[in-house]
Amino acid sequence: MLVKRSALLEHRSDRLILKGTTKPTSGFESICPRFWFFMLLYLLVYLSIVLFIPPAAILDDQSVCGRGERLALALARENINSIFEGQSRARVEVDIFELQKDSQYDTTDTMCQILPKGVVSVIGPASSPASGSTVSHICGEKEIPHVKVGPEETPKLPYLRFASVSLYPSNEDLSLAIGAILRSFSYPTASLICAKAECLLRLEELVRRFLISRETLSVRMLDESLDPTPLLKEIRDDKVATIIIDANASISYLILRKASELGMTSAFYKYILTTMDFPLLRLDDVVDDQSNIVGFSMLNSSHPFYLEFIRSLNLSWREGCDLSPYPGPSLSSALMFDAVHVVVGAVRELNRSQEIGVKPLSCTTPQIWQHGTSLMNYLRMVEYDGLTGRVEFNSKGQRTNYTLRILEKHRGGHKEIGIWYSNNTLAMNSTSLDINMSETLANKTLIVTTILENPYVMHKSNYQELQGNDRYQGFCVDMLRELSDLLKFSFRIKLVDDGLYGAPEPNGSWTGMVGELINRKADLAVAGFTITSEREKVIDFSKPFMSLGISILYRVHLGRKPGYFSFLDPFSPAVWLFMLLAYLAVSCVLFLAARLSPYEWYNSHPCPMGRKDVLENQYTLGNSLWFPVGGFMQQGSEIMPRALSTRCVSGVWWAFTLIIISSYTANLAAFLTVQRMEVPIESPDDLADQTNIQYGTIQGGSTMTFFMNSRYQTYQRMWNYMHSKQPSVFVKSTEEGIARVVNSKYAFLLESTMNKYHRRLNCNLTQIGGLLDTKGYGIGMPLGSPFKEEITLGVLQLAENNRLEILKRRWWEGGQCPKEEDHRAKGLGMENIGGIFVVLICGLIVAVFVAVMEFVWSTRRSAETDEVSVCQEMLTEFRNAISCKKSSRSRRRRPLASTGGVLRHPTRLQLGVPRPIRLVREMRLSNGKLYSSSGHLTGGGGDPLGAATAPPSRSCAHVRICQECRRIQSLRSASSCSRIPPHLGPHSSMSLPRLTPPPPPSSTNTDSEGGGCGTASPKRPKPKPTPPPRPLPPAKAPTTDLLLGKQD
Repeated sequence: MLVKRSALLEHRSDRLILKGTTKPTSGFESICPRFWFFMLLYLLVYLSIVLFIPPAAILDDQSVCGRGERLALALARENINSIFEGQSRARVEVDIFELQKDSQYDTTDTMCQILPKGVVSVIGPASSPASGSTVSHICGEKEIPHVKVGPEETPKLPYLRFASVSLYPSNEDLSLAIGAILRSFSYPTASLICAKAECLLRLEELVRRFLISRETLSVRMLDESLDPTPLLKEIRDDKVATIIIDANASISYLILRKASELGMTSAFYKYILTTMDFPLLRLDDVVDDQSNIVGFSMLNSSHPFYLEFIRSLNLSWREGCDLSPYPGPSLSSALMFDAVHVVVGAVRELNRSQEIGVKPLSCTTPQIWQHGTSLMNYLRMVEYDGLTGRVEFNSKGQRTNYTLRILEKHRGGHKEIGIWYSNNTLAMNSTSLDINMSETLANKTLIVTTILENPYVMHKSNYQELQGNDRYQGFCVDMLRELSDLLKFSFRIKLVDDGLYGAPEPNGSWTGMVGELINRKADLAVAGFTITSEREKVIDFSKPFMSLGISILYRVHLGRKPGYFSFLDPFSPAVWLFMLLAYLAVSCVLFLAARLSPYEWYNSHPCPMGRKDVLENQYTLGNSLWFPVGGFMQQGSEIMPRALSTRCVSGVWWAFTLIIISSYTANLAAFLTVQRMEVPIESPDDLADQTNIQYGTIQGGSTMTFFMNSRYQTYQRMWNYMHSKQPSVFVKSTEEGIARVVNSKYAFLLESTMNKYHRRLNCNLTQIGGLLDTKGYGIGMPLGSPFKEEITLGVLQLAENNRLEILKRRWWEGGQCPKEEDHRAKGLGMENIGGIFVVLICGLIVAVFVAVMEFVWSTRRSAETDEVSVCQEMLTEFRNAISCKKSSRSRRRRPLASTGGVLRHPTRLQLGVPRPIRLVREMRLSNGKLYSSSGHLTGGGGDPLGAATAPPSRSCAHVRICQECRRIQSLRSASSCSRIPPHLGPHSSMSLPRLTPPPPPSSTNTDSEGGGCGTASPKRPKPKPTPPPRPLPPAKAPTTDLLLGKQD
């Protein structure tokens, strides 16, 4: 406290003097003692003058092992007092006040405690911008200088007449510094993670720069739980490489730890931390050496008191805190140290021009400190080199002409890579921020992680006697050697620790080879490594070196070898059964059609000496059963169909047998020569629809991930079964899955290449169905690997040179099983030859329809001729047709249209005369001959037609005539009648038989067909003379019957 104690004492001595004397004295005697008394008193007062500088500091960190602000204030006081000792009568005493809560009420209450003390300035708080804003407002009202050591408050308060000064960099400067670093990255996109909503106001200048440049800046806000995992996953999915974290040191450490667990700390990602306590972060246990993490620092390590400052803080840490390593000085502690020096320097400069003194103030009175404005002006003019570098202020009280050190995380600590100046100049002294894409693989040794999997990577038989890469063989090992020779690099094979390919864990980390790539434990992952979208988010892949898909592997039993009844194999049992039913149906239809059709009833013995009155049907029940057998066996039979209906049945049956026999012959050879395999399932749907056969895949592999993420209904059902089945159906390796397939009812889901390889080794294994998906194998690398392009180009070059195909043939061809082909024919089912059954059924229906029409037409004609009802005639004929025990029947005599047995128009039979022609038609039989009941054709009136010359004897071509009949015909031809109709020609030797009146209805004589000439009956009355018939054109004798037929 600066006080004029000498003036006060002089005033009191004068008063005392005035009060103690009654009269003045003069002379040396009276003056000398008084002089020496006052001279001694003045000397004592002068020696007692001390310059007291009492600044107040507000601390918002109550922990003993906190940021070291309290210790920094003590060190600053001791340092200043040690400097003043022996130079000036001044002393610094800092009053420390603790802020219990970061609230406006607690801050105001603390300020009301500070004002009555009488202070020259207020320093702090360091980490509470809102409290700092309240302190600035109260200090402005009382005109007490406020020195800020924390971030700038947001939003900014209106400009006050009495402003404060800030040792902390302004928000605008921080935005400019971050923008300068982003420009050095040359990346157009970035993502900003904010711990508080005020970050957009703090980095307003940065956001404005992105808007102006039309570059992309995505902003994500932490929730109240402070869990950055969802935000980091979103950034990873967006594949944003540059991430800005605006948070304090503790939250920034948490975000980086989560990013490391998600595999987002590789060389591909770049982090920029806005916290000024970046040197306090110990990230060696969180991220690896390849991480690109950049931060800022204001500490001036070249300051003379810096080492002593660090040593004192370190000693205090060890005495009052745990034994953990001292993290280093915080920026707030260094700013507190510099703030005390700045205030003391300003007070000393002000005290040189005027004597100042402190004044107790109160929150309830409008009093102000009269020296506050002057001290604020001196504070803005201070120039000081402190622990945080050069300290200067502009007219607004913001720090200027300072520098920010840019640090990058390195092994065991941090490394300075550049300096940013407050005039917005960036000086980089390292290019470590940029990924050197021109870096080549030449002369580099890469660590390759892999997994034992036949035939990709295998141990040699004598691997225990070998060292290094010589212990391994396989497709991937050969491919690595080809790549190393092509790209001029060396490699060291390392088996993955957990023996897994890689799958995500619930906490976001990865297992297997993926985890080793994320953690930078390996440079390459070479194996049967499937490229998936989920893995692509955390690691990089080369172009696929092999295409494949998921398939089903199952154990099968070889079917029985061809035996005695192997000829039945070409058709399934259902086809044989339907063929038997078709045979029975055809036999029945043929029998019924032949019975119904009148054209199948004929006289088998038409000779005069034979059975002239008997009509026979060749389709007995036995013949109807035998006729389809002959056609089916392609041997035929002596039975030939006569009617259209029976011919229709025969035709469709022959067509049916043609297709059946051809199909049977085509499949018989394969079934007799191929040893068939029997499998109970044929597709994934069959596998999902049953529960007798278990199925599963490798635990934690891409195949399991495929079923887990599939939206196809069948695959979802399969995943639900595999996921819930107990004991587990998942296996740890392909060998375990193969053994489980061979020894139990188990179907193994694996890649098609592995399926093919193991089928070549075990003949009892087969692939069920086709591929379930399409994917590829690739070489895995850490995300952002500088070798990705070279590895990809190398794989493409090997594929173009056909080297990969040669390696594949080397490791996949061979084995003890013959080359598998799809020669396992299946029995033909109804879906293969069902059409012929349809044709057969349609033909049978047509045949039945035709037979019915023939039956109806014949019975209708018969009913008109016999002058009976149609129904009665149909009933009679139907009874005769369905008589299964009879194969022959007597011909029903058809009475002539006469009265008393005499023709109505007795005349000679002439062609062209309607009635005789009708009579001839009605008397016509199947052999085409016309005869009366006595074997003669008679004319009207009973006149015999024997006068006409009979045509020559001609046997029917389709009727067999015995030798006796032929002899009789010869004799009759010799004694032919003398009268020959003119139209028969002069050379005819056969006389037409005469028509005689039919016998009475009671007669049992029936007409029969014959081939010889008729003779006139004796004792016939003389017919009346009739006009001669009209002569007809001559016709050849052999066609007589045909002409009569045509007239019919």
